[in-house]
Amino acid sequence: MIRARWSIFSSLIAVFSFPLLADERVDFNRDIRPLLSDRCFACHGPDENTREADLRLDIAEGVVQGDSTVVQANDLEASELYQRIISYDVDIVMPPPSTNKPLSESEKDLLKKWIEQGAAWETHWAYLPPVKVNLPEAKTPSTNPIDAFIQAKLDANQLVASNQANRVTLIRRLYFDLIGLPPTTAQVDAFLSDDSENAYAKVVEDLLNSPHFGERMATYWLDVVRYADSNGYHSDEARKIAPYRDYVIQSFNDNMPYDQFVIEQLAGDLLPEAGLQQQVASGFNMLLQTTSEGGAQAKEYIAKYAADRVRNTSQIFLGSTVGCAECHNHKFDPFTQHDFYSFAAFFADIQQPAVGNPPTYPVVTSEDQELIHQFDLELSSLRKQLEATTPELEEAQSQWEASLKEAAARTPKFSPWFQIGPFTADNFDQLHAKEFVAASVSNYDQPEGELKWTENNLADGKVHALPLGNLAATYLHRRVNLEKATNLTLSLGSDDSITVWVNGEKVHDNKVSRAPAADQDKVKVEFRAGENDLLVKVCNNQSGAGFFFNVGSSDLPSNIASIIETEPESRTVPHKNELAAYYRKVTPLLQPQRKKLAQKEAEKKSFVDSRPRTMMTRTGKPREVRLLNRGDWLDESGPVVQPAIPEFMGKLETTGNRLNRLDLARWIIDRNNPLTARTLVNRFWKLFYGQGLATPLDDLGRQGSVPTHPELLDWLSVELMDHDWDMKHIIRLMLMSDTYRQATDVSDELKRVDPYNQLYARQVRFRLDAEFVRDNALAVSGLLVRDIGGRSVHPYQPAGYWSHMNFPARKWPSDQGENLHRRGLYTWWQRMFLHPAMVAFDAPSREECTVERPRSNIPQQALVLLNDPTFVEAAHGLAERTLQSAEPETARRIDWIWKEVLSRLPEKTEAEVLTKVYERHRTQYEADPESAKQLLNVGTLPVNESLDTVELAAWTSVARIVLNLNETITRP
Repeated sequence: MIRARWSIFSSLIAVFSFPLLADERVDFNRDIRPLLSDRCFACHGPDENTREADLRLDIAEGVVQGDSTVVQANDLEASELYQRIISYDVDIVMPPPSTNKPLSESEKDLLKKWIEQGAAWETHWAYLPPVKVNLPEAKTPSTNPIDAFIQAKLDANQLVASNQANRVTLIRRLYFDLIGLPPTTAQVDAFLSDDSENAYAKVVEDLLNSPHFGERMATYWLDVVRYADSNGYHSDEARKIAPYRDYVIQSFNDNMPYDQFVIEQLAGDLLPEAGLQQQVASGFNMLLQTTSEGGAQAKEYIAKYAADRVRNTSQIFLGSTVGCAECHNHKFDPFTQHDFYSFAAFFADIQQPAVGNPPTYPVVTSEDQELIHQFDLELSSLRKQLEATTPELEEAQSQWEASLKEAAARTPKFSPWFQIGPFTADNFDQLHAKEFVAASVSNYDQPEGELKWTENNLADGKVHALPLGNLAATYLHRRVNLEKATNLTLSLGSDDSITVWVNGEKVHDNKVSRAPAADQDKVKVEFRAGENDLLVKVCNNQSGAGFFFNVGSSDLPSNIASIIETEPESRTVPHKNELAAYYRKVTPLLQPQRKKLAQKEAEKKSFVDSRPRTMMTRTGKPREVRLLNRGDWLDESGPVVQPAIPEFMGKLETTGNRLNRLDLARWIIDRNNPLTARTLVNRFWKLFYGQGLATPLDDLGRQGSVPTHPELLDWLSVELMDHDWDMKHIIRLMLMSDTYRQATDVSDELKRVDPYNQLYARQVRFRLDAEFVRDNALAVSGLLVRDIGGRSVHPYQPAGYWSHMNFPARKWPSDQGENLHRRGLYTWWQRMFLHPAMVAFDAPSREECTVERPRSNIPQQALVLLNDPTFVEAAHGLAERTLQSAEPETARRIDWIWKEVLSRLPEKTEAEVLTKVYERHRTQYEADPESAKQLLNVGTLPVNESLDTVELAAWTSVARIVLNLNETITRP
């Protein structure tokens, strides 16, 4: 019997949109599994914790095989599943009415036909290896395999593909899709005038080889891997990771094979003889969110980091929601909780603090190494000059030594510190006032009660922690020897109060509560010739205790003073060398050489410090990983697990060694892994056709949709692997297809039959991504800086936008000059306070893997395009170009600016509207020249004094409108 209370599940799985023909066979993966997954698996699926009636409908053994099955092939009467779904008894019917997820009549009919046709059971399509079937035959022959699959499906649905888009649309589509920038007017004209058969192919190749191709692809990849310039949690502190972004850009530009791309990111640090590139790539593992919060529990965040890596790595490379198994077995897919923690164990070797930002490392290229080597050669030469001995130097040193006898006599010589304590009291006042030890110490062998003096090697000039509890005091004592009576300045620091005695006399007493630091108190004391007695008392009120001591007013370091006092004939060779080295540091004779050396050392340091730094993965002894019951990091009762791939996907062979991230990476890109190639190809398809062949893009599991063209998805997946994971090859295939080159017009027939374009009988228009909206405006204005790579930049941002950021409080450090006009890809990515223009155009915070951005249409977007200083300044630049490049007639200028932005001439009504705008604004600015100046002073672009201010402002208003057009920000 099926006895269950069905949970309400949020995901809605769309059964393939096109109705079955009367004689068409039911496809289990396409038609039946989505129904079972959406309606049944929550209570009758993989998770035994919520499974009811001990019944599983996610495996063949529970449905169509074995003695207790609920479906009998070809027998509706004996199939209890079918009898339950058609029942009118509220106590029997499935799904139960309480779930509010009833089956429609057409869905019931699907299940009925499936049983009548033999109830064939199939493994979920995504878990079967992709197979490269023969190309289908279509009515319209094609040389491109993609078109063969698409056309065959269109033929089956009695549809005809759309005509090819016009050439202007094609070149704009290619430019936005491949480099995220618009074509120039000259590039469009050149394409339009090229009558050769391979004109289109040449544009494709030029763009695939453009250095901006890597930037366009990186913009998408950085969403997927959750790249950001801040750590996300708590105060969302800054982090250094920009070189990883440069690595991604270069990898796409170099057409790095995808299998190598995966390995270097997951395990670049584990590769034999890993170079700088692989080390930088390994920063992938550090892109998760981290915390520096003072009260954070280390174990909790270790668990969080492990879960993050499982959740995101599986979505990024496998298109799978393994993260759902953190607290229990996956409710829909065959990932168990044991699989989750075994997967997490692959990352247990990564060394990073549980609390605090991971360390960063300099990115020093081979060219940098050569420059550093040159610095070292020059420094070596200068040091040899300083170390060289000449008769003049030797004579000068002898005279210098003779002159230092007096200074040596005034230099103190200190014995080691001796310490006794802790002494306790009932309160801080009593603790500070009471003298637990006599003011003059003569014998370290004399105990104070049960406490004894012990030697403590505390170096002068450093803050030292003292092992004191609350309301506890300690004493520190040492001897100070001087040849002559001398005034010395004692520099002190303490936590908390401090008292000092010299030769039994109290010379300093400061009752204070503070943290220890250098030079908090200074006291000048006269020391007598011979031995002096120095005693210090430090009292701790609460929290940590500490101590700092140093001596000023000494003419010579004590070690040099001791050598000077030794007769020359009695000095050892090390002492002579030490004295000569010190002399070379102070003698005026070598001041020019020392200055040159200091300058060169500063130059080297400045160069090395200027090299970018980035987070890299560092491996170490793996942590113990346990299965956490319900994901509870406090529960240590679960079994210890070892690295392993999901059990249902096989087992990795080991040679007695623990599996590591390199093993994981190699399994991910193994040809037998059914998920990896499909995941990548599906996402490429989305980039160029507007949606994936299978959706959603991050879940190829049972809750996702069956591919609209499964044979095509598999064919492309195998093609990718057959061509050694050549990403540009797959992209080229997609772009060269007739399917890609279709127009976007939607006929009434297509609206009726295929409203969501699942058959791809047309192309689609969609708004550009946030970064490209900005890049487009800057490009047509002439302001875009096209430099590739480097640090993240800070363009204009509203004042006070970061006012709520604390620990520490921060202000947006607005850049100047060219950095204001870099591509949006390089804008500083603050997870909690993403740049507002990015937010308005739906850029993600990148706290988690994002494989598909939403696309909204909201008023804020128009406000950004009109008022954001970047876009106002871009309009100013575009207006200036218009006045300098176009013929002076208004109509010619309107034609020029329209074509420069949209690659076409305006229609009559469009030109009329812009003419009225221009005339109205010119009249306005003539009457109020000051407002014209205010408009042109937005941003940092200087006003061209050779142009009429009123004219420039009026055309700036026109440019603002053109940049705000829907067509301007839409990929055609």
